[in-house]
Amino acid sequence: MSSLTLGDLGVLFDWDGVIIDSSAQHEESWERLAAEEKRVLPPDHFKTGFGMKNERIIPELLRWAEAGDIAEVRRLSLRKEALYREIVRERGIEALPGVAVFLKRLKEAGVPFSVGSSTHRENIDTILSVLGFTGLFSGIVTAENVKQGKPHPDVFLKAAETIRRRAENCVVFEDAFVGIAAARAGGMKVVGVATTHPLGDLESKVDRVVHRLDELSVGDLLALWK
Repeated sequence: MSSLTLGDLGVLFDWDGVIIDSSAQHEESWERLAAEEKRVLPPDHFKTGFGMKNERIIPELLRWAEAGDIAEVRRLSLRKEALYREIVRERGIEALPGVAVFLKRLKEAGVPFSVGSSTHRENIDTILSVLGFTGLFSGIVTAENVKQGKPHPDVFLKAAETIRRRAENCVVFEDAFVGIAAARAGGMKVVGVATTHPLGDLESKVDRVVHRLDELSVGDLLALWK
């Protein structure tokens, strides 16, 4: 059985549902956009599109624009994200329980960590500022930085590059099925975070499941290679 040394380990985080939970704010932003645009949201649209880029959600799930109408898809996407940031600034937001403690453990152990998310960069920067986490992550890769979103592995492969770690030496923390599929496609270890889906629904798809990040030590991460 192969093993991994501390100096080779890298950690990659999905954002929403792993570092923070802003699902309510995202859902409300879609509702506000629908009201502005006088559009109808399909039943279960939010659950079905969870983890997908807006560029897929708008034409494929909502059918608010043709896939080839790039300008209209972009307009709707940018407005939706602006509404989301308004909601976050209005109400504030907190990191999920255990996140700050776990990030401190990684920092103290010298393990580099990055974000790989379908979330827009401006959203992440806004929340980092609200949380006081600005500059904490070694890298941030978002929807704008890759051509293909999850379940393609591009966002995590690029995130691994930002921390100068081989993809196969990285652990990805994910809560969404499309993100887990992306991490697997990239050849990475995966820890499922049971915030969006029940623990039992994640177990067969990942190497380890947790409710909170601080359930794990750095040693637990290295043990995934043993």
